[in-house]
Amino acid sequence: NCPPGLEYLTQIDQILIHQQIELLEILSGFETNNKYEIKNSLGQRVYFAAEDTDCCTRNCCGPSRPFTLRIIDNMGHEVITLQRPLRCSSCCCPCCLQELEVQAPPGQPVGYVVQNWHPCLPKFTIQDERRMDILKISGPCVVCSCCEDINFEVKSVDETATVGRISKQWTGFVKEAFTDADNFGITFPGDLDVKMKAVMIGACFLIVSLSFTNT
Repeated sequence: NCPPGLEYLTQIDQILIHQQIELLEILSGFETNNKYEIKNSLGQRVYFAAEDTDCCTRNCCGPSRPFTLRIIDNMGHEVITLQRPLRCSSCCCPCCLQELEVQAPPGQPVGYVVQNWHPCLPKFTIQDERRMDILKISGPCVVCSCCEDINFEVKSVDETATVGRISKQWTGFVKEAFTDADNFGITFPGDLDVKMKAVMIGACFLIVSLSFTNT
C-alpha cells in the first residue's frame, strides 16, 4: 500500500529539510521559487523539493500565496505533489483558513493538512484521504527564533500523547538575519503509515510558508 517512490520513508523515523540559499533573492530582495533538499539523518539527500509559482504571485501574496511544490526522488521522478490554494490566514477570521493537499503519486490525494482556528497558537490537523483526523500539530504562541530551535509538537487526535515533532532549527545569526533559508527536522513514529509521513512533510512546508517566509 506504499505509493511508488516513498518506499524509503517506510524505513525511517526522522527526516531533515534544508532550504537552499538563493543568491538572486539576497541581492534583489525579490522572492524566488524556494528549493529544498530533503535528507536522512546521515545528511544524504533522498528527495529534492521545488516550488512552482509565478513571480507575481510570490511577491504580491507573500506568506499567504498559493503554491504547487513538487518533491522529486534521486532518479528525477516526481513522487509527491503539494497543492496549496489561496486562503485567508488571519487569526481574526475563522473561515477559509489554510489548507494543503498532499498527492502521492501526483494526482492521487493521500491526505490533507488543515489549519485550525486559534486566537494565538498555530494549530493544524493532519487528515487522511477520506478527511478523517489522524494527528494534531500545535506550535508555540510566539513563533520567534533567537538562538534556539522552534518546536511544533505532533500529537494524537485527542492531544494527550506526543508522537512526533516538526522543528525549525536555529541556523546562526548571519543566516537568520540576511536570508530566509531555513533548516527543519521532522520526527515521526517509524511504523506510521507512509502516506501520513508524506502528509507530515507537507505540514512542514505549510508551516514554513506561514511562519518563516519573510515576504
